[in-house]
Amino acid sequence: MIVYNITLKIPADIEAEWTRWQHQEHIPDIMATSQFIEYKFYRLLEQNESDGITYVIQYFSPSMDHYNTYINEFSAMLRQKAFAKWGDKFIAFRTVMQSVD
Repeated sequence: MIVYNITLKIPADIEAEWTRWQHQEHIPDIMATSQFIEYKFYRLLEQNESDGITYVIQYFSPSMDHYNTYINEFSAMLRQKAFAKWGDKFIAFRTVMQSVD
């Protein structure tokens, strides 16, 4: 299992609208690519939130081929939609992990 992990920091004043957008639009758009079979959405606790609130969204892909298809065919367009909506109001960094059982 491949886990595409996105960690985001957003300002408190857009949190409600941003989380609603994630649930209603952005996450469904990513899942509609059919490259992921599940996702998890977390808010980090015990963090200094003076400069923003930290969220983590993990998308679970059955293979590197599926993940690479997402990156090569869909990610640029979906990132652009996020920047068009939110501009520079958020910071995101991405990591890719492999499940080790």
